[in-house]
Amino acid sequence: MSGSNFVDYVKIWFASGKGGAGSAHLRRAKYVPKGGPDGGDGGRGGHVILKANPQLWTLLHLKYQKHIKAEAGANGSSNNCTGRQGKDVVVEVPLGTVVKNPDTGEVLAELTEPGQEYIVMRGGKGGLGNTHFKSPTNQTPRYAQPGEPGEEGWRILELKILADVGLVGFPNAGKSTLLATITAAKPEIADYPFTTLVPNLGIVAYRDFKSFVMADIPGIIEGAAEGRGLGHRFLRHIERNSVLLFMIPATSVSITKEYKILLNELKKYNPELLDKRRLLAITKCDLLDEKQLKNLWRRVPKEIDYVPISSVAQMNLDVLKDKLWNLIHE
Repeated sequence: MSGSNFVDYVKIWFASGKGGAGSAHLRRAKYVPKGGPDGGDGGRGGHVILKANPQLWTLLHLKYQKHIKAEAGANGSSNNCTGRQGKDVVVEVPLGTVVKNPDTGEVLAELTEPGQEYIVMRGGKGGLGNTHFKSPTNQTPRYAQPGEPGEEGWRILELKILADVGLVGFPNAGKSTLLATITAAKPEIADYPFTTLVPNLGIVAYRDFKSFVMADIPGIIEGAAEGRGLGHRFLRHIERNSVLLFMIPATSVSITKEYKILLNELKKYNPELLDKRRLLAITKCDLLDEKQLKNLWRRVPKEIDYVPISSVAQMNLDVLKDKLWNLIHE
């Protein structure tokens, strides 16, 4: 199943490297009877760093990596030689990755810019060698600092898809069909609920070589915010979309009722979603006759702008793109 390749949640145990110990060496050389301290510092332990990579779309590459550990720093040595620094481990993640503390649920970082880095576990500092502790009253210190321990612990990585437009609707509202028609995305489409088991992204080509990104979020059902169906698992992806395109088929018994249920599910999941710009697409309008199309406005909620469309008949798709473009750039 293609759904198994889309991973948007992993829990990993990260550990940074321990710092190397400082050296307590005393210089010994021919004709230098009392060389004094010459112990070097220990090297810093390696960090574990997360780095945003725009070429990645999923956390699949981390699905089977339960433990990620950085290298320890080397110990200091004689002749004031500092120990080698532990190798950092750089873990690449997709844009939109959120790092959370599994115990508290606290969001520690969000990686939304290409190349953005976050040190998830900081390497331990290397200990100071005995050279640092010499003084007029203590000319041969025979001690040095141990290296500091690294950090370790579990972290949750969660992916929230970054797209300009998120498609919101019940299963079978025509979201996948629209995405396949106006972008190069090829979601699997069939005529049964929950066809879309994973979010699909597509790039919509617009006039003058401009474009915007559209995400087909798996269908929401009533009770999705409580975890019914697939909805709750994917509602988080809607949080990052700047415009929400509600999609309701023209064949619905009550367009207004369906719209209110969808709004209510979003509100229950996260009330801030209602602050996003919205547009309503009435889909499958090729099934209506002229009279029904003319009277469509009577069935549509008054508080939202709408476009009657048909992906199959390519009806009003340019009008839809214009309205979405204007909303994105308002």
